[in-house]
Amino acid sequence: MLDGSVDESPRLTELSNSTEKTTPRVLTVLSFLLEKLVARNDRLLTIDEGKIDNHNRGFIKLCEGKKTLKLFHGVRAPSMSIAKYLERIYKYTNCSPSCLVVGYVYIDRLLHRHPDSLVLSLNVHRLLVTSVMVASKVLDDEHYNNAVYARVGGVSNAELNKLEIELLFLLDFRLVVSSRIFESYCLHLEKEMLLGGIGQRIERLVLSNTVDDETEISVDDTQQSSSSPPPI
Repeated sequence: MLDGSVDESPRLTELSNSTEKTTPRVLTVLSFLLEKLVARNDRLLTIDEGKIDNHNRGFIKLCEGKKTLKLFHGVRAPSMSIAKYLERIYKYTNCSPSCLVVGYVYIDRLLHRHPDSLVLSLNVHRLLVTSVMVASKVLDDEHYNNAVYARVGGVSNAELNKLEIELLFLLDFRLVVSSRIFESYCLHLEKEMLLGGIGQRIERLVLSNTVDDETEISVDDTQQSSSSPPPI
């Protein structure tokens, strides 16, 4: 579990589809970009605080001073890497690869709307599981409910419910991503992938359930059966 918190999510049902999913290349480039961003922001805060250790209470206190993302801060940075965490979310929630991109769009929108916010090792995991979960509700015709995402993400169901509400208000409920915006982010990720020497071009992703004008989005859950992921 993240920060060693208690798992309050219900036991998940047996695996309904045991086929292994191929990890999309977009997951690799997202991990690469977020790991660079987190490393830079952690380093900046460490310098600002007089080169304190990033597990020091002073670091946590300084992070919590950035009140916008305070609810997403953990007591300590999880040991699981961003790449492994994203792989876990993708594997056990069966979300479409487009949800990973749109989740990244939400985080980027949040940072533009609240420029005092910083994505750090203390908050990036909670930001990711929350943003991808919300994206799956917007994009995917069938998606898992909050309890499943909480179990996969290593947080309690109650905490994830609060994080979801917090994210929605931070975004001012602006959840719609047009095809044009989605394509621009895909091109940006592809460019970063090539510049970073990660490898080939990313897959051609299709944005489903897209509209060009903002509409009211329902956040009702759709229950599905799932495999039980190993605990974090």
